[in-house]
Amino acid sequence: FEQYNIGFSDHSPGYFAGIASVPYGITFIEKHFTLDKNLEGPDHKASVTPDELKLLCEGIRAVEVSLGSYVKLVTDSERKNKIVARKSIVAKCAIKKGEIFTIDNITTKRPGNGISPMHWYGVLGEKAEKDFEEDQLIVHSCFSEQEV
Repeated sequence: FEQYNIGFSDHSPGYFAGIASVPYGITFIEKHFTLDKNLEGPDHKASVTPDELKLLCEGIRAVEVSLGSYVKLVTDSERKNKIVARKSIVAKCAIKKGEIFTIDNITTKRPGNGISPMHWYGVLGEKAEKDFEEDQLIVHSCFSEQEV
């Protein structure tokens, strides 16, 4: 329901349920507010005080930050470690020119300065344009019909 704003009418005691609702896509939280939980009336016991409202808001913001963004971007720390930490598609064994790339002759290994494993299925079935030695990076220019 990403196209809709969905609310949570929270009548539970405390403020934890409101914080816990955030990962489920809740964008509005209705919570009763009171200056004194000992006042007469049915809503004061399940209401939040000013201090609890502050904790509710801080908790929601902390959960939002911890969930991150749906848009995946390379962070500065990832950029620094990208080549070392990420993997590339490499020859699992010697591959002759004209041989088809299959799960039996390619694999993934570090470093990540070649074709990303995210393109695995684009590489499978392609013909090698040259000979490859074991552990040699499979590179873009090696594909006869399409560049991955």
